[in-house]
Amino acid sequence: MRVALAADHGGVQLRDELLNRLADTGHELIDLGGDGADPTDDYPDFARRLALAIRDGVADRGILVCGSGIGASVAANKVRGIRAAVAHDTYSAHQGVEHDDLNVLCLGGRVIGVEPAVECARAFLGASFSGAERHARRVAKVLAIEAEESRAG
Repeated sequence: MRVALAADHGGVQLRDELLNRLADTGHELIDLGGDGADPTDDYPDFARRLALAIRDGVADRGILVCGSGIGASVAANKVRGIRAAVAHDTYSAHQGVEHDDLNVLCLGGRVIGVEPAVECARAFLGASFSGAERHARRVAKVLAIEAEESRAG
């Protein structure tokens, strides 16, 4: 799987650690930047970059890190086809994929420690959408909202 990682200035240290610690997963890791040098490197810029990489087929999933994970999640979800969520526990990280077809994991570099973040990332990357009827029905309803809003805009 091709996995894009990006971070604003508040998440760059955790993103760098994830790049190092996930190198053994067999996934192709794509570093979409954020070097922490510029405090005006804002989460919407990196959320957009990562979300477009997924939308355009450059990456299959993404891990996005900002200070809390929340801003990155809000921004990434503005891009059609993106289902991003903050998950600071392994259950939510894998369940989000299995039930909700999550394609972007958002983490808070100022909220979660390195070890739990690595565990969450591994759970996220190791999970697959179940395709169960109830989950497929719910994801289809989410996609219908997205399509309706795209037409309204």
